[in-house]
Amino acid sequence: MALSLDTLIYGAGLVLTVGALAGGGWLAASELRLRAMRRSRLATATAGAGAVAAKRPPGAAIGGQVLAGVRRLGQQSAVRDPAKLSLLRNRLMQAGFYSREAPVIYLGARAAALVLATLGVVLTLPMIAGGKGMGGLMVAFLFAGAAILGPDQVLKMRRTAREREYADGFPDLLDLLVASVEAGLSLDASVSRVTDELVRRYPNLTVHLRALTLELRAGRARKDAWQGFAERLGIEDARTLATMLRQSEEMGTSLGETLAVFSQDMRAKRMLRAEEKALALSAKLTVPLILFIFPCLLGALMLPAAARLANVFGNGH
Repeated sequence: MALSLDTLIYGAGLVLTVGALAGGGWLAASELRLRAMRRSRLATATAGAGAVAAKRPPGAAIGGQVLAGVRRLGQQSAVRDPAKLSLLRNRLMQAGFYSREAPVIYLGARAAALVLATLGVVLTLPMIAGGKGMGGLMVAFLFAGAAILGPDQVLKMRRTAREREYADGFPDLLDLLVASVEAGLSLDASVSRVTDELVRRYPNLTVHLRALTLELRAGRARKDAWQGFAERLGIEDARTLATMLRQSEEMGTSLGETLAVFSQDMRAKRMLRAEEKALALSAKLTVPLILFIFPCLLGALMLPAAARLANVFGNGH
């Protein structure tokens, strides 16, 4: 039974090794093909790029080579479906990655993580065959889980943190918009003014406000610009505001009154969120109270009595 298990483990390692070598060969062949296609375009820029690279420190050069390798991996595994690519780009923008090459770099990072995880699993096979089966399997599962779930979890954590900032700053944004509109400024000028006021408190939110201002100045329709702003933020309050502004523009209602009503609604929602967190505090404190505070309190109350009883019974003997 042990022999068959070792044979199975070594067979799996051989299959993984052959698969890794085949994948490396395929990537090398694809890389040679891409280099052949780009050689004519890169020949003219080699001299200027070499002069710039000579001025860079060694660390920057190594980082640039790593980034170029990740980018090439992303180009090999790029999403061909335009709808999926647009969805991925939207997710990356909500997480704070605004570069046009962000989807390629993200896909390249996922591919690199899978390659490293495969090498890690192959390296743990001798540990599994050497009698440390459970530990080796746990390390292999750790590598696989980090490669499969790691990039998505990092992206999700960044999106959650930014959405929290957007939700906290949206009531302040609406209050300043209402004050600016009631002071006589237009909506576009109010957005530009509010951006200057919120840059220190909510820096990530002002990035999207600046993009909205540039789109409005470039001549994009107001409803489309605000809809794009809401999609970049990814929160329900922004989508509701974009819908409300579109309906206000189509129906000809007063913009100041509409923003004032919506601002009051946002303040009420923020107060309700604060009250919800305050009411949930007692339930969240139950586990720390039982695990940490209650044992300390029990020890402080019972130890003097225990010491006195030990002294009494000791003197009795």
